[in-house]
Amino acid sequence: MAPRSSHHTGSHKARSLACQWKAKQQCRNLDQIHGDLQPDITARLLHQEPDPDMPGSAQHYCVRYFVDLNSMKEHFKSKVHKRRLKQLREEPYTQQKAERAAGMRSYIPLKKIEVQTQPLVMEESG
Repeated sequence: MAPRSSHHTGSHKARSLACQWKAKQQCRNLDQIHGDLQPDITARLLHQEPDPDMPGSAQHYCVRYFVDLNSMKEHFKSKVHKRRLKQLREEPYTQQKAERAAGMRSYIPLKKIEVQTQPLVMEESG
């Protein structure tokens, strides 16, 4: 009778494949998104030149590119977008704040920042 090798069969393969897919689809970190929310960078991202290589020709942007305006509207209504806005309300964590928390300086708690969904620019019909 051959030895059993249950370690490499069954749902183990499917789980590891799912983990590989999740790792491939990582989203941007909160500090990167806070950098994108600076007024000059936001204006540049929202008013880009059409790029045929990007989804939707790079005209519909909210942390990632959307194919059309309707899919971006659906994203704004989604739980994912609302959860991300809630996470972005806290001020980004910096090295100075880490030193304050470690006792090197007096501790100042994180501030709350007002973050709103970007206004929708309707496509011109014509």
